[in-house]
Amino acid sequence: MATMREVATAAGVSPKTVSRVLNDDPHVSPETRTRVEASMRELAYVPNAMATTFRSGRSPVIGVAVPDLVDPFFAAIVTAVEEEALANDLSTLVTSLGHGQDPARERVALESVLRRHLSGLVVAPTTNDHAWLEPWAARIPIAFVDRAPGDLEADAFLQDDRGGARDATAHLIGHGHRRIGFLGDSLSAPTIAERLEGYREALEAASIPFDDDLVALGAATRPGAADALARLRQNSNGVTAVFSSDARCTMAAVPTVTAHPIALTAFGDFPLADSLTPAITVVAQDPAALGRLAAARLVERAAHPDRVLPRRTVLPVTLIERTSCRV
Repeated sequence: MATMREVATAAGVSPKTVSRVLNDDPHVSPETRTRVEASMRELAYVPNAMATTFRSGRSPVIGVAVPDLVDPFFAAIVTAVEEEALANDLSTLVTSLGHGQDPARERVALESVLRRHLSGLVVAPTTNDHAWLEPWAARIPIAFVDRAPGDLEADAFLQDDRGGARDATAHLIGHGHRRIGFLGDSLSAPTIAERLEGYREALEAASIPFDDDLVALGAATRPGAADALARLRQNSNGVTAVFSSDARCTMAAVPTVTAHPIALTAFGDFPLADSLTPAITVVAQDPAALGRLAAARLVERAAHPDRVLPRRTVLPVTLIERTSCRV
């Protein structure tokens, strides 16, 4: 069955224009309308590729739940889900979960969204226990992004946290550093725990002993990052380089790193990271791909509930060298 996106491509317009034609928008030019309608006929397009969800009484809406709507990483996920939803005649309902300071908030927020009879849900979780979602997952497709679900069988679209951290740490080792600190927020987050393992693997591969004293946590705020970096510098023999395990910690550390330069690599790119002095060497992710693939999976699950599909997809990450690793 053809999708709205395929019609749009054939007609040389955007999915939004196809939607306007379907809704008889008077602002669409007659020429464009004729071209879109011709493509619909040629592709035997039937509006709403998820018609089965309507017959079951569900709304033509995909829910999207992320920790922070302002964070560029999660904003990119939301935008990608919205675009994929639009291409399949679906709307989106977006909510914020917070950054996990209040674990109960995630369940309250998700249940509030799920009670709206969604066609599917994309969630970037903040907690590690999702067994309570099992009754919901039996009724609608749920896809996790960034972190895998805990105690729940569901689709998950992740990035290579361990491999990216290993590459970033190995990059510092390649610049001659052997006293490398690990900067992070909390190891309760599976992503940070995986990145710590990647950091350890890079040290081990270079025959550098792992030192617990070089792991500094609680660095998600400016004061926390400043304190963590101070502890790493004051440690016996002090560190000569730091691997920052997520973008929030890196951004929090920027004022201190700018005032007291130290070799640095970081997991996660962020706006203006390439414009700072020094420019930050990062492990770049593709949040848009996470959102797009997750939303597409919801559509496929709803249209073909019996189809066998992989539950876990891990996307590659890319090390982008800038000047901070050479301080």
